[in-house]
Amino acid sequence: ARPVSMRLRRSASCAALRRCGARAHSTAAAAAPTAPPAAAAGPLTTDENLALRKRFLAPSQKMHYDGSEAGPLHLTRGRGAYLYDTDGAAHLDCVNNVAHVGHCHPRVVAAATRQLETLNTNSRYVHDNIARLAAALTATLPAPLDTVFFVNSGTEANDLAIRLARKRTGRQQMVCVDGAYHGHSVATLAVSPYSKYAEAEASGGTAVLSQPDVYRLGLSDEQATSAAAAQYAEVLRAGPAPAAFLVESVMCCGGQVQLPRGYLGRMYEQTRAGGGLAIADEVQTGFGRSGSSFWAFESHGVVPDIVTMGKPMGNGMPLAAVVATRRVSDAFAAGPEYFNTFGGNPVCAAAGLAVLEAIERDGLRANAAATGQWLRAALQALRAEEASHGAVVGDVRGAGLFIGVEFVRERASREPAAAETSWLCSRLKDEHRILTSIDGPHDNVLVIKPPLCFSRSDAEQLVHALRSELVGMRGADLAGVTATPT
Repeated sequence: ARPVSMRLRRSASCAALRRCGARAHSTAAAAAPTAPPAAAAGPLTTDENLALRKRFLAPSQKMHYDGSEAGPLHLTRGRGAYLYDTDGAAHLDCVNNVAHVGHCHPRVVAAATRQLETLNTNSRYVHDNIARLAAALTATLPAPLDTVFFVNSGTEANDLAIRLARKRTGRQQMVCVDGAYHGHSVATLAVSPYSKYAEAEASGGTAVLSQPDVYRLGLSDEQATSAAAAQYAEVLRAGPAPAAFLVESVMCCGGQVQLPRGYLGRMYEQTRAGGGLAIADEVQTGFGRSGSSFWAFESHGVVPDIVTMGKPMGNGMPLAAVVATRRVSDAFAAGPEYFNTFGGNPVCAAAGLAVLEAIERDGLRANAAATGQWLRAALQALRAEEASHGAVVGDVRGAGLFIGVEFVRERASREPAAAETSWLCSRLKDEHRILTSIDGPHDNVLVIKPPLCFSRSDAEQLVHALRSELVGMRGADLAGVTATPT
């Protein structure tokens, strides 16, 4: 034991330190500036905001609609399927699949706020929300997908899925599909041939299969699947053997391409026969967006080894996950330890639970199915009106509220109408306050993926505006249209 005098000196020193700390805190408080915090200084004008962005943000961080005639949107709030700008004008949001159950959904806002007022910390402590969310999430998935890793974004989810597959199989090679986008880390960019982002190198390399786009290929589902399977067989024969085959259950950035019937079944079968794993990227397609099923891969009658999810999971809160079979997740059992400081934190997990509750209580899957079916039929009807258009509707594809409209200059040649699609997207925003986006390898696919509360009347508003602008395109000058506004 320490002598009494030493313990007394230590006690006195601690007391002195506490007094010193208190004085320092008091002095710092007294010296604090009296100016109000930045948040209370009043909103910035759009010009002030853009000036600050130009000064302090990297120019590679682009804004939606920066290329439109009216410029980017300066938003202040959102509600349901609508976003509101600084003038209070409402914009129908047909593209924001982050606010999955609707902007500022009351149930999600309340759940996150209650938890934030109580506790938010890293996810390595015992907390009810993370355990309950893991249980609720796996309940939506088929067996044997029963083990969850929480992360913060779709990129992190896909990056971790690749790590798991490589650890489980002892291999490095990955197989992906042309036009895919799986994230912006080094590993995920290496499996993302999406044209808007630069290629990256990853150890072990990547094999890229052709996109099974039945419209562009002019093939039936059966023919496209057979062609893809034959190409994959050649890749497998040539080697090296892959750790995993990774594909989005609907190819999103690649042009909202629906995978042909039988495709996932054949590709998964070939992958597993060669000792690899099947990874389903549901970052944009999951949580009931397709209407008929909770996960888009389910419509193919398959069960992957790993599922990744992200964007809509927290309705705007940074929340994502990897769900795998126990056999795959046990690849980390002997190390390395996996942790994620913020993945599944109490506040984000509360939001995630509220999102799952809102999907069921608000009947959002049923709404996605019914509204999406009506909208696809209405868009198909525009094909019959092509005589008065500067471009024609070449293809309408999708499921639920996940729809792509491909525009071409003539149906026979399928020549992409990129400038026309860009013009339409800009006109919808600037003249009708309707927000869409453009994707696909030819920049000619108008993307529709709104919050799942998107209603029949919202869909009617979109179709009416699109018809009006297609007719108006006939005399439009498109010579200066060179880039997509999104």
